[in-house]
Formats: sequence, structure tokens, C-alpha cells
Amino acid sequence: MRSLEGRVAIVTGASRGQGEAEARLLAQAGAAVLVCDVLQAEGEALVQSLEADGHEARFLALDVSSKDAWADAIAAVRGWKGRLDVLINNAGIINRKSLNDTPLEAWERLIGINLTGTFLGIQAAAPLMRESGCGSIVNISSNSAFSGHYDPAYTASKWGVRGLTRTAAMEYVGWGIRVNSVCPGLIVTGLNADAPHLKPMIELTPMKRSGTPEEVARLVLFLASEESSFITGEDFLIDGGFTSGAAYRRVAVESGLYES
Repeated sequence: MRSLEGRVAIVTGASRGQGEAEARLLAQAGAAVLVCDVLQAEGEALVQSLEADGHEARFLALDVSSKDAWADAIAAVRGWKGRLDVLINNAGIINRKSLNDTPLEAWERLIGINLTGTFLGIQAAAPLMRESGCGSIVNISSNSAFSGHYDPAYTASKWGVRGLTRTAAMEYVGWGIRVNSVCPGLIVTGLNADAPHLKPMIELTPMKRSGTPEEVARLVLFLASEESSFITGEDFLIDGGFTSGAAYRRVAVESGLYES
């Protein structure tokens, strides 16, 4: 598990949920982790927990939609460790409003965090990674980036993350930096455990369950490590087969072509 020994990582949106699982697993793999979030109390508690387990971590309050905040984050990691090897652009929000019901302010806020925040993170981190000699950037997209999700702002942001990932991968390959995206499906955390869409989503998912933050974190660790050294510019779905053909499978089951 010590595949990131001596490496330095930034994880955004890391105070809870999926980001917390990613930060924990990277730390367990040997990385020094800068835990970044706007949720300071939760982030500091995570750092204390990691340190109590013998891992190296620090917390930094970070608004990913701010270019100045990103400059401060890179300065902080440079002063702390002098290098950067891994960036996990995990921070994101959801709107859950239809196109006609989405105010411009809500659209701009979501795009600012989910897409612009990812852009700013890549732009800020790449030069320090280049100095370090290599790097891996993992952007958290969604399986909504392969379809027309109910939430238009969220969907547009996650489609954008996929495109940004591929462009960045081609631009930075000469710097020894790999860039990939992870596209989770239904992942249940404390934030959505009571959401009304969970039951129908699980029923439609071919594997008949939701995913866990830890399952996503294991894929993130693989892409962050040298185990994935020949992979860049790719999207990795982790959704129990949902995108592969959940609707077609349901039709096949209901028509007797497949067993349920």
C-alpha cells in the first residue's frame, strides 16, 4: 500500500464524503496530503485523525473558484514540502434544479466550483509538478458527463471536466504530467443518504447497489500512483454498469431476454 511513499498530494473537497475517503487512502499509501476545503472544522478533524494514525497531513482552507486562493495553496505546499506530485480535483456541488428553474447565479456558482475550480487547480499545480519531474492529476467528473442528467448546470460542468481533462493531458504530457478523470455513478455518503432518487437509481443499476466512497478512492489511488504510468487523457466510469446500458438491460429483463 505504500505506493505513494515520499509523494505529496493535494485533495480538494477533502473534509468529508468522497474527498475524505480519497485523502485517507492517499495518506495510507504514504503521501503527505494537503487537505483542502471550505469546511475548516471537518478538515482539521480529518488531519488530526490522519496524524493520530501516523500519517502526514495539513489542512488549508481553499475556495477552488478563486485564482488567488489556488496561488496560496501552491505556495503553501511548496513551503511545506517543496514539491507536488498528485492533485485530486474533487471539490464539487450539485444544484438539483431543472433548466427552467436554474437562476443564473446558481449556474455561475456551480460552474465556478465544479469546472472553473478544476481549471484553476490544474493551471496552478502543473508548474510545480513540472519542477518535481512528474505528476498525476485526477479530476472527479461523473457518469452524468455521458448523458443528459436532470441537473443542467451539474451535467454541463461534468461534461466540461471530461473535455478539460483530455486537453490538459495533451498539453502537459511533455512535462511528465498525466491527467485523467474518474466518473462515479451513484455513491452514497452522509450528504445524500436520504435523497429520493437513491432507490430508483439502485433498481436501475445493473449491479443492484450503490457504490462507496472507498471504491472511488481505490480507483483514484491507482491513477495517482505509478501503477497507471501509461494512462493519460482517459475517463474511468465507476457506476456499477449504469452507463453501459442500464435502460437496455432493464428492457431485456422485463421482456424475458435476461434473468434479473
